[in-house]
Amino acid sequence: MVSIALDQLSTEEKLAMMESLWDSLCAKTGSIVSPSWHGDILAEREEAIRNGNDGFEDWETAKAALRNHVE
Repeated sequence: MVSIALDQLSTEEKLAMMESLWDSLCAKTGSIVSPSWHGDILAEREEAIRNGNDGFEDWETAKAALRNHVE
């Protein structure tokens, strides 16, 4: 186990570390198993879309809504 003092890293170092971790995870996608509840949530969302109770927003609209919500 590696111990890293995250509070001593710069933002750039933290981002580089996150990118390295993500790359490592992506290289081993076959060994990562999603929990069963992920499938349940996806099925619920697909059903809501089919029933007209949910929909999609483009990414720019979603980002703007999130920014407005946080500010």
